[in-house]
Amino acid sequence: MPAPLEFLRKLRKVTEQHGILLIADEIQTGFGRTGKFFAIEHSGVQPDLITVAKSLAAGFPLSGVIGRAQVMDAPDPGGLGGTYAGNPVACTAGLAVMDVMRDEKLPERAARIGSVVEERMQSWAAEQKLVGDVRVMGAMAGMELVRDRDTKEAADKETARIVAVAREKGLIILRAGTHHNVVRTLMPLTIPDEQLEEGLDMLGAALQEVAAAR
Repeated sequence: MPAPLEFLRKLRKVTEQHGILLIADEIQTGFGRTGKFFAIEHSGVQPDLITVAKSLAAGFPLSGVIGRAQVMDAPDPGGLGGTYAGNPVACTAGLAVMDVMRDEKLPERAARIGSVVEERMQSWAAEQKLVGDVRVMGAMAGMELVRDRDTKEAADKETARIVAVAREKGLIILRAGTHHNVVRTLMPLTIPDEQLEEGLDMLGAALQEVAAAR
């Protein structure tokens, strides 16, 4: 559920007024996933700290904190540490990731992937009442499934069935949300176009099969 951009801007004003640090958790949304290098960039807000991990090193154990010098320089030497701090192999992987992000323009690629995913999901929503909402920001998309569009009753069992049917067809997907009724897309930003279309075909077929059996 993307945070409204105006909410983030007003939150920044509140934190500035009261001397509160604004921390952006970009562990999942960072490194191009939403069409920007960091998701917070969509709002124009500059946070005090940003947490990063996961895509930072393409699967190697590496995480980090980025922030304003005034904040980052506050701890005394040795005041910060971490389990995987300074791992040379992971750090090398992280540098390689930065090169790929730049050379292959992955944030821009994520935006193009998102437009394809949104178009397909919106077409399913027009055909199937099981689809209650479609939320897309770059290549991070969620398709909420409901039993009734007016009451928004969560179609959790149907969502679980779609995940199972998709797996039988060769596609691994995840469900998320408070009521476990949101299908998430987590494709690699380097996915070839033909594989993206193939995966969406499988998801669409699974959705249609479950919707028809209701």
